Amino acid sequence: MAKNTSTTLTLMWFRDDLRLSDNPAFHEAATRGSVLPIYLWDERSEGLRSLGGASRWWLHYSLASLAERLTSVGCPLHIVTGAAAEVIPAIAAASGAVACVWNRRYGQAERAVDTAVTTRLQGMNIETKTFNGTLLHEPGEVTPKAGGSFKVYTPFLRASLALGPPGHPLAAPKTITAHDGPLELPGKTSLEGLGLLPTAPDWSAGLRDTWQPGEPQAQKLLHGFLEGGLRRYGEDRNRPALPASSRLSPHLRFGEISPRQIVTLARHAGADGTASGEQVEKFVSEVIWRDFAYLLLTSHPDLADKPFNAAFEKFPYAKASPTHLRAWQTGQTGYPIVDAGMRQLWKTGVMHNRVRMITASFLVKHLLLDWRLGEQWFWDTLCDADPASNPFNWQWVAGSGADAAPYFRIFNPTLQGEKFDPDGDYVRSFVPELTRLPARWIHTPWAAPRDVLAAAGITLGKTYPQPIVDHDAARLRALAALADMRQAEQAEA
Repeated sequence: MAKNTSTTLTLMWFRDDLRLSDNPAFHEAATRGSVLPIYLWDERSEGLRSLGGASRWWLHYSLASLAERLTSVGCPLHIVTGAAAEVIPAIAAASGAVACVWNRRYGQAERAVDTAVTTRLQGMNIETKTFNGTLLHEPGEVTPKAGGSFKVYTPFLRASLALGPPGHPLAAPKTITAHDGPLELPGKTSLEGLGLLPTAPDWSAGLRDTWQPGEPQAQKLLHGFLEGGLRRYGEDRNRPALPASSRLSPHLRFGEISPRQIVTLARHAGADGTASGEQVEKFVSEVIWRDFAYLLLTSHPDLADKPFNAAFEKFPYAKASPTHLRAWQTGQTGYPIVDAGMRQLWKTGVMHNRVRMITASFLVKHLLLDWRLGEQWFWDTLCDADPASNPFNWQWVAGSGADAAPYFRIFNPTLQGEKFDPDGDYVRSFVPELTRLPARWIHTPWAAPRDVLAAAGITLGKTYPQPIVDHDAARLRALAALADMRQAEQAEA
């Protein structure tokens, strides 16, 4: 694209919106004049949660993809480091920008950072303008008629749907005018200089084999899903061995695709008969679930640290057992569906949603370990570790969240495996020790006859572990802990 020295230079501050299409802030910048795209790696501003290892890996390649796309249109991405309230104003001053635009974030620390940046820039007579580039509807847009805030999902879903479509997705700007002034920017570094990739050791081979971060791949996955998996989404979405999910969660987490794009194209698929309206709306409701998580994050900014239901502050979790925790983390619990999920997570940086619920329930209710231990592990190992969805979903399983699953609902991992992985294909994909075990025994290897185990090359306790806890005993212990919590609560009332 042509370059000029337009005095209407706008800083485009990329954050969790690493795409060019349907990016309202980038669209605004492109229509104003020349653009200076910035990505700021901020590990210095107070309160910001550091990304986990898998998310850092994803971010590296997502930024590489974004940089390649911007470079192809003659508008290179500039990567900088430092505290946002210091670096963004310094870049604006050094570049001669007259405006700075970005898409909003919703965590308490992120909002505080944005407020500080806005105050500094406006004090320099530099215009700031922010947009919703992350959610279908922002917290505060979807509210009960009686006032207040939703704490139950179903009425939130109804109210969100009643607002109607959140506008048509924006196309990527056809023309972009790059800034050609001085580029000695404060905090300037390279992508490699961020040190996002693991090196000692490099554990990311499975991630590289599984994923291709970036906006082009996100669009490819969406269109493939709409042409295939959406048709039977409602029936197949809980079957981890089937290609029934969209696989868009990490792309959505880093803003390589927008929820508005997803919902708009899904509804087009319903309108043209590619999928039924029922299947489309089931899929759309999962996208809206993410909006609900962000609503809870804004009202409870410590969602990753404190139970939404304060009564669970007194829940008598067991003393953390390093042996049990490590068995869960490494997929060595002796329950095949749990072990398959945890190994899928470590290998690929993602886990099937149904199996996330099973593995989370196992940690909290079978092992009686604090849900925060699981939230922290998922935060480090998930490519799609989202600041709202990750703690929100963990609290949902733990029974301490808004509209949570009742604590007394305790998944039986054996029955869950038999129901949702009846042939054992998912287990065999990630637990190779059990590959030769017949489907009849794949979810209960401890119950298999000795000759069957021998034929499958399995020695329980050596090649594959015995269950680390008994399901029935663990269930009774979890229910007793719930009763103790309620008794303590009543004693204080």
